Amino acid sequence: MEKWHKLFTESAFRFFDHTETQELGGRPNTAMASFAADDALALSVTGGALPAMRMWVHDKTIVLGIPDTRLPYLEQGLALARSQGYGVIVRNSGGLAVVLDKGVLNLSLILPGVKHLSIYECYDAMVFFVRDMLKDLTEAVEAYEIIGSYCPGDYDLSIGGRKFAGISQRRVKEGAAIQIYLDVTGNSQERAELIRRFYERGVQNSPVKSPPPEVVPETMASLSELLGIELSVADMKARAVATLRALSPGVVASTFTEQESTDFEKRYAQMIKRNEDIT
Repeated sequence: MEKWHKLFTESAFRFFDHTETQELGGRPNTAMASFAADDALALSVTGGALPAMRMWVHDKTIVLGIPDTRLPYLEQGLALARSQGYGVIVRNSGGLAVVLDKGVLNLSLILPGVKHLSIYECYDAMVFFVRDMLKDLTEAVEAYEIIGSYCPGDYDLSIGGRKFAGISQRRVKEGAAIQIYLDVTGNSQERAELIRRFYERGVQNSPVKSPPPEVVPETMASLSELLGIELSVADMKARAVATLRALSPGVVASTFTEQESTDFEKRYAQMIKRNEDIT
């Protein structure tokens, strides 16, 4: 048995559903708040709190990685995104630009004791979890880099060579938030075309030290399209909770503790500072 598997089978989990709430920790429930929330929970599990699963949805938001902020014509890329009605933020975890909207479910597993787990083992835990969520629908989920997708990485999740999910990771002390976006429904190729145009505007054929990915929209698809059935975000939320309940000895719906609220406020302030240059 993999070391990370015991985190599911030997501990109860707290569960946070932040997909529909208007406020998070007293702040507007934006993507910035979500990344601060995961930091606060990672600190909490470091201090001995139970591991957690958190689900979140944000409409019409482009989440940039730190390398994206170094594009030579970033302002033109941001202007394009905003002209299409999208907000833009810079996250504090790894990776490059991704698109969020109401058809995309974000799922975070906040795990303790990660000083004993490699980054790859934590990614493997998320891959296992998603495969388990979908096991009655497909056994064809693969994890490898999809060239042509946005935010490409070794742990892209795909079916038939087309990507529907990407994973990032944020470590805070001895806790880690393993974060995945799942394109559940909607037009994934339109999302990818927006990122392609963002990079086109942001680079404008200028030489860059680390060129962004060459996005080919056809490499991406939603789960609904790939499986040939109409799935909703609500469907996937129910699957996530059912999977966690089947794996873990207990699942408890939770809200922030007083300490988590304090840590959230500090981490939210850090996210505000991180985003000063693009807001």
